[in-house]
Amino acid sequence: MITITIEADGLPMRSVRVDRLPCRIGRHRHCGVQLHSWRVARVHAELHRMERGLRLVDCGSIGGTWVNGERIVEFAPLSDADEIVIAGYRLRVSGGPEAEAGVTRAHAETGVLWRDDLAAADEPPEAVAGVPNGPGVPGHRAGYSAGSTAGVHAGASDAPRTDASLPRQHARPVDVEWRRLMHRRLLQTVDLRRKDLRQLSSEQLRAETRELLGELIAAEPELPAGLDLKRLLEDVLDEAIGLGPLERLLADPDVSEIMVNRADEIYVEREGRLERTAAVFSSEDAVRAVIDRIVSPIGRRIDESSPMVDARLADGSRVNAVIPPLAIRGSTVTIRRFNRQLLAPSDLQRLGSASPEMLEFLRLCVAHRRNVVISGGTGSGKTTLLNVLSNLIPSGERIVTIEDAAELRLAHPHLVSLEARPSNAEGRGAVSIRDLVRNALRMRPDRIVVGECRGGEALDMLQAMNTGHDGSLTTIHANSPRDVVARLETMVLMAGMDLPVAAIRDQIASAVHLIVQQARAADGRRRIVEIAEVTGMEGSRVLMQPVFRWERGRFVASEVMPQFFETLRAAGHSPAWGATGAGGSGAGASGLSAVRGTAS
Repeated sequence: MITITIEADGLPMRSVRVDRLPCRIGRHRHCGVQLHSWRVARVHAELHRMERGLRLVDCGSIGGTWVNGERIVEFAPLSDADEIVIAGYRLRVSGGPEAEAGVTRAHAETGVLWRDDLAAADEPPEAVAGVPNGPGVPGHRAGYSAGSTAGVHAGASDAPRTDASLPRQHARPVDVEWRRLMHRRLLQTVDLRRKDLRQLSSEQLRAETRELLGELIAAEPELPAGLDLKRLLEDVLDEAIGLGPLERLLADPDVSEIMVNRADEIYVEREGRLERTAAVFSSEDAVRAVIDRIVSPIGRRIDESSPMVDARLADGSRVNAVIPPLAIRGSTVTIRRFNRQLLAPSDLQRLGSASPEMLEFLRLCVAHRRNVVISGGTGSGKTTLLNVLSNLIPSGERIVTIEDAAELRLAHPHLVSLEARPSNAEGRGAVSIRDLVRNALRMRPDRIVVGECRGGEALDMLQAMNTGHDGSLTTIHANSPRDVVARLETMVLMAGMDLPVAAIRDQIASAVHLIVQQARAADGRRRIVEIAEVTGMEGSRVLMQPVFRWERGRFVASEVMPQFFETLRAAGHSPAWGATGAGGSGAGASGLSAVRGTAS
């Protein structure tokens, strides 16, 4: 534990006890040491623990951090004799590890960290305090001078918090420290060379950055022998111009979801199971930089006035990001991977998501323009099933897709894809899902596919289904087909039309033909657990009957023929429906013997 004594003119002296390092100093409420002044940056400086002392790091502040009358970027080792000045505040640190280690202070006033002082350290990279000195000063390293701060970005020196309770393979402090240091050097070098990287293509930018970074690593004399230099180069390169540690996770085909809880805590989902990875960001600002790279190309923004955002990656993967002050522990990112390979009904059968008979039934429903609502919880596979069913639409029809963040990938020749847009910094320019649904009705669509109904757009969607746009599809969050009706009622009321409940239910009963319920099992498997047909109204209640169910480890068909089949027969088609009453367990098992029909 260390104690920081704080003095300022006109204010009483106070002391702050710090029992966890690194410790941030600034005016933000999450800083371990808060200084209340407009001249203090939100995160002004940081204290880091080294093997034999403390290190003070300026976080690129405008006013600067001063030690013993000199402006510094990094200063080590720090003792209780050193006076720190930040925007008129005078700070002294006492009780640090250096007092116990008995480190020689002859050179402390110059801010120089000697290699001899680190000879016994187990992790030399954590003690690195600056860059190599020029010729004539071999064998030691100095802190940056004030004149060398031009190329240091404000966020480049943030280090992730590393709990002592975490397994070492997750924290990896040595690699993270070196990655952070080389990233800062890269930013400084690019600035000093006055390179305008914005004029380069993505390939040129990556090639030039790789070459420059290789030179910096080759010129670094203090790199430990056990450090993987190739991995260091790739990690810094990814963090500087890519998505950082997420790059490797996104390249892993087994990863279906990526969850960044904070800079040094990343989880993934593999085959339905969550596991923590060894990947970490070098700092909180590195996470923010990656978020900005994701949202900027699609015209989204994220800042303190708008601290949440939905976005997508180039491959269609869905991204949600939340930053402080809403995210208490640091910026969080959730990426739901989108399958790069277009799934077909046969893939759903192979994965055990549905039986062949269920898939054939759904194919007939899509071909004969049934309005389908796919229901389920978060991560149950609604969007995947919506994508599969949308690709079953005949090629001669015009499709308009509407999404909050574009995820659907339809291999269709006549397709128009629309995406909602949030408001700009002035609060203007927002285009909602509901606006797009209303506009789509003027675009002569044969089918309207809405990625998800969440609010008042449900009314417009029901009206579209009731006015000649049969065969439309959408998804909704609900736990059962019966809950879908209740959710649709609520969302229609959100449109502000003040319709009576009886009229809303009548709209639902006439517009929605089929509800497909998705669920995610405890083992991570996603499957269709029920297909229900909406059959009409009885009094004020919407009637529905199950067509298929997942019961006791198998898919079971209802013995009652769907009303939809009677309609097909009246139109001259000949679908066959037969139930055997028994079915096996596992993928593809069903109690249905046959579903056949023409899709003309």
